[in-house]
Amino acid sequence: MKDVLKYKDHIGSVRFSAEDQVFYGKIEGIDDMVTFEGRSVDELASAFQEAVEDYAELCEIAGKPVTQSTC
Repeated sequence: MKDVLKYKDHIGSVRFSAEDQVFYGKIEGIDDMVTFEGRSVDELASAFQEAVEDYAELCEIAGKPVTQSTC
């Protein structure tokens, strides 16, 4: 079992905070800090995909290449 999500060649870490009752993570393998969270697995997966899409869009606007994680 791996504690990661995958979307468009990106990897997202997965953690759980018992205190806050929330799943959270960050996009791995990039030079920036991009985080996401959700109260369910479905919310977490959706938030991760949205974070990847937002990150790619911001990189495009800034003229910065999108660094992608490798599996």
